[in-house]
Amino acid sequence: MPYVPPPELAALSLAELAEAANARRLPPLDQWTPERTGDSEMRIARDGTWFHQGGAITRPAMVRAFSSLLARDGDGQHWLMTPFERLAIAVDDAAFLATDVEVRQDATGRPVLAFRLNSDDIVIAGPDHPLRIAGSADVPAIYLAVRYGTEARLNRSTYGQLVDHALDRADGGDLAVASNGATFVLAPAP
Repeated sequence: MPYVPPPELAALSLAELAEAANARRLPPLDQWTPERTGDSEMRIARDGTWFHQGGAITRPAMVRAFSSLLARDGDGQHWLMTPFERLAIAVDDAAFLATDVEVRQDATGRPVLAFRLNSDDIVIAGPDHPLRIAGSADVPAIYLAVRYGTEARLNRSTYGQLVDHALDRADGGDLAVASNGATFVLAPAP
């Protein structure tokens, strides 16, 4: 059965965004304790391109399938997990790219930020999926916690969308955004 990507974020209501974020059935990586360890001979480039033995993986369905098996340990090593083995995967920056963001308001009027990833996952920022600010004032980098220790780096246009939203709500204080009751300052620590 061919993969059908979800509709554009802008076309979805908050309820539809939340449903899409929860709809993807993922394997229970946190319950697996594989005994064997190896090397996947795979790499995720900074631009989100996946490679195996030096050749680009061009089938989006393959990338989506592999991305559902990704985890990152406490030392920062990324792994492709199965119940029987875990294979190291080289990641140049982040395992995912956030390629779009939409701002909605919940029933109480609080903002909610929904991000689309290059894997077509939808992740809603908040306490369970915080934004992490890194880099410098000249070259900032914003990361979104995805799952099992992995992160998505916001691409340039998504970063711009987020800053525009922060500027729209700025009240003279720090440049910040809020989502699901959590507030994230968009400036790297000095």
